[in-house]
Amino acid sequence: MAKEITPEQIEMIDEMVAKARKAAKVIENYDQATVDRLCQAVTAAVYPLKIWGQLSDEAVDETRLGDKVTKRNKRNKLKLILRECLRHPSVGVIETIPEKGLVKYAKPVGVIGVLVPTTNPCLTPAGQAIYAIKARDVIICSPHPRAAKVTAKCVNLMRDALKREGADPDIIQVIAEPSISVSQYLMTKCDLVMATGGRPMVKSAYSAGVPAYGSGAGNATVIVDETANTPERIREAAMNTRISKCSDFGSGCSCDGNLVVHESVYDDFVKALVEEGAYLASADEAEKIKLVMWDETGHRLPDTVAISPQALAEKAGFSIPADRKFIAVTGGGMEGIGKEHFFSSEKLTTLLTLFKYEGEFENALDMMRAIFEVGGKGHSCGLYSFSDDHIDRLGKAAPVSRCMIRQPNNRGNSGSAWNGMPPTSSMGCGTWGGNIVSENITLKHYMNTTWVARPILMDMPSNEALFGEFFQPDMDVE
Repeated sequence: MAKEITPEQIEMIDEMVAKARKAAKVIENYDQATVDRLCQAVTAAVYPLKIWGQLSDEAVDETRLGDKVTKRNKRNKLKLILRECLRHPSVGVIETIPEKGLVKYAKPVGVIGVLVPTTNPCLTPAGQAIYAIKARDVIICSPHPRAAKVTAKCVNLMRDALKREGADPDIIQVIAEPSISVSQYLMTKCDLVMATGGRPMVKSAYSAGVPAYGSGAGNATVIVDETANTPERIREAAMNTRISKCSDFGSGCSCDGNLVVHESVYDDFVKALVEEGAYLASADEAEKIKLVMWDETGHRLPDTVAISPQALAEKAGFSIPADRKFIAVTGGGMEGIGKEHFFSSEKLTTLLTLFKYEGEFENALDMMRAIFEVGGKGHSCGLYSFSDDHIDRLGKAAPVSRCMIRQPNNRGNSGSAWNGMPPTSSMGCGTWGGNIVSENITLKHYMNTTWVARPILMDMPSNEALFGEFFQPDMDVE
């Protein structure tokens, strides 16, 4: 239960919101060139590796989650978000559809409350700040208490950049001493809430009484079919798995959790995984891992989230070589999937589960659907295949918002230079995952849009054409 908010905390939030609304009155009048320049300025304030690298180190030290080396790669998402922002208008007319007589105008949404997850204490506020400034919004970041210092440092770097440009630094603010009760109060005072994080956080945002965008839980599952039938393809599929699984010690909801591999390529694929750095846990070791990752009811234990495979093995009571990058356990086939089989649920660490499917591709789809019934429905899946038929069937069958084909899930889901997904640090999972949108949260979600409609020639087919075989000659007779 959250502690009751104090009068001092209420006063603090009220003052921050007042500053934000003052800043909002100014930024809403900025022209396109000004907001684009400010987007560039705040991105440049945190993107340089010497700065982002230090933030990455401090994030791991403060949160005790993730990997200092691969966390550095997350800065590339900021460059993608900036690229997206510079390619699209956000002031005045943003779209014209002459044949429909429509013109769309962008308007800011106002004050946004940003709930920052402990796994991305710098990427989330920075990415959201770029989009918010582009849309002429202002944001107040509420960090996870376990990441308050590094989040504040990241935000203050961007505030300094705004000052240097002559803009009001209160376009971006951060709560110095966050708590659950403070976050809950903040949300009631904002015009919009961006909730990136666990299910309780998202539910809290949806209960605040203001509009909110949230993300759903992940349990990323990748199918490797029989077309991965050459050494080159096997190596690429295994490399994609390693890249996705190992990013920030598997802390992301897009990091590979389950692999469903066709029997004809299974053995060679497992060998390739070992070459990529996998440690294959024995049945006894797998049971030990299960005891430190879940309680008896299947609730995920926090001490093994986003830690190295060596640390995971040590907590489980055994050791693995220093060069191993992740641990793989064998889940078997369909019989190993279900809520009672914890290894088919979300991992959020350097562990993945290997499943084998036999025969036709529909068997892989059945296993994929069963895994998502355990958890992660709405988020994402992947497929390593060169069969257009299989790709099409996955797209039709998968109860998720994103399907990545022949690419690392964690890199592709949230936008990449190698695919057309809109870049983001927050991914909606549709009604499957308890969210209002089944797409990446990007620029359009930070804006209100005014549609101006001019009259056009009447656009209405005849009754005969419209109703087809259901047409009745006397439809318009009273």
